[in-house]
Amino acid sequence: MGLMAASRPLSRFWEWGKNIVCVGRNYADHVREMRSAVLSEPVLFLKPSTAYAPEGSPILMPAYTRNLHHELELGVVMGKRCRAVPEAAAMDYVGGYALCLDMTARDVQDECKKKGLPWTLAKSFTASCPVSAFVPKEKIPDPHKLKLWLKVNGELRQEGETSSMIFSIPYIISYVSKIITLEEGDIILTGTPKGVGPVKENDEIEAGIHGLPKVSSATLPVRLQE
Repeated sequence: MGLMAASRPLSRFWEWGKNIVCVGRNYADHVREMRSAVLSEPVLFLKPSTAYAPEGSPILMPAYTRNLHHELELGVVMGKRCRAVPEAAAMDYVGGYALCLDMTARDVQDECKKKGLPWTLAKSFTASCPVSAFVPKEKIPDPHKLKLWLKVNGELRQEGETSSMIFSIPYIISYVSKIITLEEGDIILTGTPKGVGPVKENDEIEAGIHGLPKVSSATLPVRLQE
């Protein structure tokens, strides 16, 4: 057990964590800007573990999109296995946090929505989930009191407060764990605030959490996928 734990540090969850579970439509202002409806239950979709792009590696733009968007999100990293947990106990299963981007091929997503198809092509491509360094749970006493920001080429594009989430983190963990067994090292992306928008090749994206200088993500260049 000791050896396994040593070879799989939570601080490097992106190297061995299996599941990336994403929540859509969790900030009312973003729901409005997308002209969507607020739903009574979270919208869930998945990304493969090959979607991870750790700090310093480029974001890859798929050749099949002409409209790649950034979506800034707080990621919740699971610290232990979690199945059908009640909301009141959900935070006990959190190991820490990371700032994440849910990179989205918006034109492809629009087509998928029109046809009633899943969003896989729009959301789950290689390097579609850039992540910051891991933030241990004790560094963030209340994840619902954070202000997230994102800049493209030095210009502020997204700023949002996690207090504005429609579904709280304990609710999301409980809800997801009743459908998908979550394991140590898995991450849940908790939705994006308003201000999503396009990036193009060679743009530089920078993101952070106010008051937590160490989480200020390294600048990520956008590269066209070969």
